Amino acid sequence: MTTQNLLVELFVEELPPKALQKLGDAFATVLADQLKALGLATAASAVTPFASPRRLAAHVTAVADKAADKAVQQKLMPVTVGLQADGNATPALLKKLQALGADVSDPAAAVAALKRAQDGKAEALFYDSVVPGATLQAGLQKALDEAIAKLPIPKVMSYQLETDCELPGWTSVNFVRPAHGLVALHGSTVVPVKALGLTAGNSTQGHRFEAAVSPVVLADADSYAATLRKDGAVIASFAERKAEIARQLAAAAAKVGNGARPIEDEALLDEVTALVERPNVVICQFEEQFLGVPQECLILTMKANQKYFPLLDAAGKLTNKFLVVSNISPEDTSFVTGGNERVVRPRLADAKFFFDQDRKKTLASRVEGLGKVVYHNKLGTQGERVERVRAIAKAIATQLGDAQLVQDADKAAQLAKTDLVTDMVGEFPELQGIMGGYYALNDGLGETVAHAIEDHYKPRFAGDALPRNMAGVVVALADKLETLVGMFGIGNLPTGDRDPFALRRHALGVIRMLVEKDLPLDLSALLAGAVPAFGDKITDASAALADFIYDRLAGSLREQGYSAQEVDAVLALRPQRLALIEKQLAAVRAFASLPEAPALAAANKRVGNILKKAEVEGPVDAHVNPALLAEQAEKDLFVALQRFVPEADAQYDAGDYTASLQTLAVLRAPVDAFFDDVMVNAEQLDLRLNRQGLLKSLHKAMNRVADLSRLVA
Repeated sequence: MTTQNLLVELFVEELPPKALQKLGDAFATVLADQLKALGLATAASAVTPFASPRRLAAHVTAVADKAADKAVQQKLMPVTVGLQADGNATPALLKKLQALGADVSDPAAAVAALKRAQDGKAEALFYDSVVPGATLQAGLQKALDEAIAKLPIPKVMSYQLETDCELPGWTSVNFVRPAHGLVALHGSTVVPVKALGLTAGNSTQGHRFEAAVSPVVLADADSYAATLRKDGAVIASFAERKAEIARQLAAAAAKVGNGARPIEDEALLDEVTALVERPNVVICQFEEQFLGVPQECLILTMKANQKYFPLLDAAGKLTNKFLVVSNISPEDTSFVTGGNERVVRPRLADAKFFFDQDRKKTLASRVEGLGKVVYHNKLGTQGERVERVRAIAKAIATQLGDAQLVQDADKAAQLAKTDLVTDMVGEFPELQGIMGGYYALNDGLGETVAHAIEDHYKPRFAGDALPRNMAGVVVALADKLETLVGMFGIGNLPTGDRDPFALRRHALGVIRMLVEKDLPLDLSALLAGAVPAFGDKITDASAALADFIYDRLAGSLREQGYSAQEVDAVLALRPQRLALIEKQLAAVRAFASLPEAPALAAANKRVGNILKKAEVEGPVDAHVNPALLAEQAEKDLFVALQRFVPEADAQYDAGDYTASLQTLAVLRAPVDAFFDDVMVNAEQLDLRLNRQGLLKSLHKAMNRVADLSRLVA
């Protein structure tokens, strides 16, 4: 058995660029995993994926020409079934052995070769055999079939191949794109596997226009990348092409000077990497008059429609220069530059036209048009939605600020959606909010309202900035609450991976604003306050929505490094001021490190269980009659509560949750003594109720910051 490196390549027509990297990684990974599973490669075998617009390939090191034979022991049947009383084989056993390929010409010898071993309560017969290891051709065929079958293909194509036989005809093939070549090299030896109507060879095609030879002949598996680069003018590795494009972009920006830098966009860089086989970055420019259009519009049209990299100056403002990643490298690049400049000009002219046309109408004049735009068949139009957002925003602003905040928030809420009916947003939906901000400034509404309109969708994604001013925060909160309350109210909830209205993102946005802006708003009041704006269109699902938000909050806090126990202890109390939760978590963490914590947490759980059983008969009153305290241990606990609880409550009310819990830690000794010496459920009713009242007082005092019983391991 010898090992050599293996190279497999599928040569196809241009692959979908947004899926290319995933396709390349999946092809290489599945192929290698299958070879390892078959024993043709080992865990130490290195796998290198290759993916270009017209090829998927994988290089796997140390692949054997044949897998090692494998000893296998198979259970046949119980001894009582396989052997007769005289020890001879039964017909059933002989038939089974024959099916396994064993020599049964001498039945006695066949039986003697079997092993007998205990299998549960019965003794069974076992047959030892050696399974030959897979040959490379058979194993690679299986691995290749599996790799192709498991490709994450976004959309399958069907195409016809002429059948390779004496009878003329066509066969249908399903794949992501028509395949035209297959390479399989084990060292320098071709492995004649087949796929998609193709038989493997040792040649492929290079760059569509710039290859030095056609076909490109590969000497061996290890020379694949170097030969393709030299003879085929192709950088086969996705990662290498991406790095080369990034290097060329930076070099071109430096050539422009004045601190110019290409816009950072990882998704665009990946997509362009998937569009070219040998990148060549050229510098282009457009007329400066277009810089009068908001730069977001120009950047979006260049990126989305043309896959260009706009250049920003040192201050982050758009310049009239942009970079193009070309797939050809002519000596004279003027026709490449000129062609791209001609192509982008109409796009920019369209953006300028939309911007100029939109500014001829005020945002206020567009409000009526929202009444004709359907938002949801159960929740009405965008016009109705705007009125709901206004009502919610007005209520929030009234709690948070003065009359000016109420006025600014109301104006922003009224106009926030009007850019949906502008030409620019109709062409580029990604600019909603952003264009509203520009048009608000054009209407003379001032920066406060303009920024609130622009920011009311924020945070749009994890890590996004929050609205810049309080009016923006109010409208963003109102907008997200309207969506959450409305969708929950009609039962339109996320299921599994499906969340078409981004309710999880909206919930996290609400959490972030309440926490990071330290807003003095109670969550339950916020949710309940939004319901009346819908009239009879929805049912009140505030309880389910609150659970949903606390679930998102719990996940977020765990991601920040808090333990599940800490988060559970704090959120079990359903704290209303979300901005205070991190202080509560810090207090719980500090408390848990105290030596008294485990005993107090366990006692707290015990108290909770006692009270739960007692409350079956009716509510337990947290009232204690000192005259009914009979045992010394309950008297001592009462005195301790009288002494330390007021101090802990004062610290809690002052927001010093850590000090509050640490003050209560001194109750460990009297609590332990109470449970050692006092029977809570005394037969005498007044004693029993008094002791339950004492425990209720203790429970109430101990669980203001968190449910400490949740800290019990």
